[in-house]
Amino acid sequence: MLLINTPLYDTKMIQQRVDNYISQFKEGYFSPLALMARLTEEIGELAREVNHHHGEKPKKSSEKAKTMDEELGDVLFVLTCFANSLDIDLSEAFERSIQKIETRDKHRWTRKD
Repeated sequence: MLLINTPLYDTKMIQQRVDNYISQFKEGYFSPLALMARLTEEIGELAREVNHHHGEKPKKSSEKAKTMDEELGDVLFVLTCFANSLDIDLSEAFERSIQKIETRDKHRWTRKD
């Protein structure tokens, strides 16, 4: 769900905005290993939200309300930090990945009429 007056970003804009933020700090980007740990942590938080909303595990009454879009945003932020720290262009990485998937899986699934 998009919020009113929320700008739409392409991957280059996302990577630039994250880099602008991180570049303010002397510490800069975390190491790839630390970023992998953070990404795993954020994916775990997303998994927890999915389980609360679509699974059998309801939230505890003491747990803070979070949303899946908030958790997906956190995953995207850390993933972008990871890509930036390794000088990986997410648009190019996605293009390579989607070409592979579109070729490999073009006859794998039943097409809609």
